[in-house]
Amino acid sequence: MPLPAAPVDDSQREIDFPVTDEPLREDVGRLGALVGEILSEQVGADFLAEVERIRKAAIARRESDGGVEVLAQQLSHLPLARAEDLVRAFATYFSAVNLAELVHRIRRQRDYQRAGASAQPGGLREVAAALRDAGVDADELRAALAGCLVQPVFTAHPTEAVRRALLEKERMIVRALVAGFDEQRTPAERRADLAIIRTALTAAWQTEESAPEKPTVADELEHVSFYLTEVLYRILPVFHEIFEDALGENFPGVASPDGLLRFGSWVGGDMDGNPNVGAETIAATLATQRALVLAAYRADLRNLAQLLSQSATRVAISAAVLARIDDYRALLPPETRPRPRWQDMPYRALLDLIVQRLRATEAGLASGYGNAAEFTTDLELIGDSLRSHHGEQAGWFALRRVLRRARCFGFHLATLDVRQDSRQHDIALAALFADAGYAARDIEQRLALLRPLLLANACVSAADAPAAVATLAVFRTMAASLPRYGRVAFGLYIISMSRSAADVLAVLALARLGGCVDGDGAVPLDIAPLFETVADLQASQDVLRTLFAEPAYRDHLARRGGVQWVMLGYSDSAKDGGLIASRWALQRTQVELTELSAQAGIVIRYFHGRGGSVSRGGSKTERAVIAAPRGSINGVLRVTEQGEVIHRKYGIRAIALRNLEQAAGAVLRATLRPRAAEPREVRWREIVAVMAEVARGHYRGLVYDTPEFPEYFRAATPIDVIERLRIGSRPSRRGGSGGVDSLRAIPWVFSWSQNRAGLTAWYGAGTGLSAAIAEHGLATIQEMASDWPFLVMMLDDLEMVLAKSDMAIFERYSQLAGPLHAQLYPRIAEEFSRTREALLMIKGQTGLLEGDRRFRRSIRLRNPYVDPISLLQVDLLARWREAGRPEDALFAALVATVNGIAAGVQNTG
Repeated sequence: MPLPAAPVDDSQREIDFPVTDEPLREDVGRLGALVGEILSEQVGADFLAEVERIRKAAIARRESDGGVEVLAQQLSHLPLARAEDLVRAFATYFSAVNLAELVHRIRRQRDYQRAGASAQPGGLREVAAALRDAGVDADELRAALAGCLVQPVFTAHPTEAVRRALLEKERMIVRALVAGFDEQRTPAERRADLAIIRTALTAAWQTEESAPEKPTVADELEHVSFYLTEVLYRILPVFHEIFEDALGENFPGVASPDGLLRFGSWVGGDMDGNPNVGAETIAATLATQRALVLAAYRADLRNLAQLLSQSATRVAISAAVLARIDDYRALLPPETRPRPRWQDMPYRALLDLIVQRLRATEAGLASGYGNAAEFTTDLELIGDSLRSHHGEQAGWFALRRVLRRARCFGFHLATLDVRQDSRQHDIALAALFADAGYAARDIEQRLALLRPLLLANACVSAADAPAAVATLAVFRTMAASLPRYGRVAFGLYIISMSRSAADVLAVLALARLGGCVDGDGAVPLDIAPLFETVADLQASQDVLRTLFAEPAYRDHLARRGGVQWVMLGYSDSAKDGGLIASRWALQRTQVELTELSAQAGIVIRYFHGRGGSVSRGGSKTERAVIAAPRGSINGVLRVTEQGEVIHRKYGIRAIALRNLEQAAGAVLRATLRPRAAEPREVRWREIVAVMAEVARGHYRGLVYDTPEFPEYFRAATPIDVIERLRIGSRPSRRGGSGGVDSLRAIPWVFSWSQNRAGLTAWYGAGTGLSAAIAEHGLATIQEMASDWPFLVMMLDDLEMVLAKSDMAIFERYSQLAGPLHAQLYPRIAEEFSRTREALLMIKGQTGLLEGDRRFRRSIRLRNPYVDPISLLQVDLLARWREAGRPEDALFAALVATVNGIAAGVQNTG
């Protein structure tokens, strides 16, 4: 038992906990009891009694399927301080539930590992065994692994940005709970565990969830760097060790390739709509990331030096190691030389000299390393000597871990993507061409203007027109950075709102004008168009055909290894046409572009721009990979991670390791043994194409074609609060009016998750599904929903959102819209019912989540805490708007409700 016994909460008695999950019930009960004690201590016993009264009322309302009037009445017109305390209290309760579930996932991992013969589903051990059983041999696997890449890319798109101070406290709690797995812990040790948890929970209660100021780009970099340096840097070698164990059992002689895992970031390079990002932040980000990773290496090497104390009088040391020591003594200043006492410990002496070279590297001194490969070569020298002189059990394991990290993180930590809106490129080119009408010209006219700039002997510098200065500065900064940081420091140059081949060639031309060329006159950048709307996705094949027909661009691709990257936009396509239209457009695009890849002899790789919510492509990575079109994965998974997803997937080392295992395993399955070709899929695609068109028409009929909808949206959601949140450096709009068109996808989705409607994920889906059933029959749609992974995953995601939605609570938000409530709420509620009924009919269920009791339980555990926060938000919204939307204590209380609901419903933006 991890903590002293605590009574099981009455609200849990009716929740289905299988035997394997009983420890979760106990952890939830114990943590809940601790939270109660802390609330009583920090605020008062009367406050705890009030919390319990409200919580039980929320449970009773859920169990009876009743209305929310009684509960809402209890929560209306409370004093602001009391309301904010209640919000924080309920948020603390379900934060405890979140942590208990995370720890239980770690517990279940360990259960599988202890079981020995049974491998955890989706883990690398299970995948390796399945591939062996499917007839994959060692040579086939080795060849596939050579081209595999799994690369999460972290963005600064926040829908939840947990402060680092709170992240550290969560880790304290998790470590204490995990320590409790040890049955041999003494009573004193268990009391110490309890004290740690109580301290962390209490300190968290006394800490503001949000910083008082809007984060800068540097703040966002610090936040993402926590996950890179404190989690992923640490677990990377463990991932490879797990994989090598799995390979050793099933494919002896096959090694885990160092290039399998890589990490990327947008922080500091994502200029799209963010005036705070540009050449300066690109340079600052590269320098900061280098400093962080070099500091991590120095710490590793100091620890390694303590271990590698071998004396030359006791064991042989390779001549290459001794020669390198002499070289570095001559290279480095005398004051940096190793201590005389270490002269009989060559490994320790060389490691100390390597640390000094790393310091010189960070300082930009001539005695520093020229690149990361020189650093890894030094580590390899020591490794070769160890293995050649009986050192495999005397330090090789620890050294190999540092080597794994060095080969992955280099001197850059994470590759930095650069992103800009195509319209900004057009503005710069219009200025450089002195052609104000450039952007309005047709594609052929723009191509004719661009072609002379694409030649290898074209000018590589330009007199700056004022409107082009910032754009050219970016390319000049990249050009200056490449020699210092290496090509791996930059990932993709991504073009938002790509609509034509001219948008891609514009970047190639601007790079040349900015001097971003290598010694051979080639532009050393991978340029990736981002297709975002449904129409842009549908046109993507024609865009790439035109692009590939340009000789200068074909030459560019040849110099880039014959690879064209394409980024797929899940967010704006769903905002444009709803879930079904978006998912189908993305699926069809991958099918068409994969066919084009074979025809054109160009490898097309996909970068999936997924968000956290279902509306923005959020789903389980493993299932998304398996559901992708045959041949589209081809060994590569590059995907954005953002918002609450980063915290949920990478906040705890064991959970991050599990997620990386599942992603890599899914990529190997999809690459080596994809699902069999399905002849019925031709017909199924025709059905879904019509379904998507019907669904899109219904969705747009409300969102874009109903004149009153923008006003209703701004009244029935907390968008006016979200627009003022201090959780990101980027504006919530791309410019324009207060309507839906100019609003970014993240606040759009975030708003509808806050009011518990989840409209962005399901509106239009019911009409599309019902039309398909009516035209093709229920049996046909059920067959598709059973046998086609694409539709299976889409319907499962739809079911999850419907289960999280609460129309009774949403109705309270809708009433804030005054007369528009009566006009639009019935229309929305009708589509919700239609979607629910169609989904249940297709799945043959009487209720939602009948086949997923764990997720159903997870929702039930949180609802008693999320529901009161939602109703408090409705009350506070009305009061705040009536007061003129001041930036005061009322607004602070509203911000607390936004944070609380975001953490409670998850999958928010």
